[in-house]
Amino acid sequence: MQPAKTFGPDPACSDAACPDPAWEVEAVLAWHDDDAKAAIRSLLDDCRHLRRQLALAESVMSRGMARGWTPRYERDSL
Repeated sequence: MQPAKTFGPDPACSDAACPDPAWEVEAVLAWHDDDAKAAIRSLLDDCRHLRRQLALAESVMSRGMARGWTPRYERDSL
C-alpha cells in the first residue's frame, strides 16, 4: 500500500477543473455580500458538517472496504 500524497498540486486537477484560489475567496465574499464574518461562519459550518459526515461514514465503513485506510480529521500543515 502506498502512502497518501499530502503535498503538491493534485495531478487530476486541471486549470479548468480547479478555480484560482483568489477567485474562490472573492466568490465566497460576494456570496455573503462582502461580510467577512458571515463568510467565515458559513465556511466553519460547512467544515463542521463535513466532519460529521466523515465520522458517520467512518462508523459504517468496514475496514476491508477501505483496505486499512482511516480518515484524518485534521489536514497536514504546510
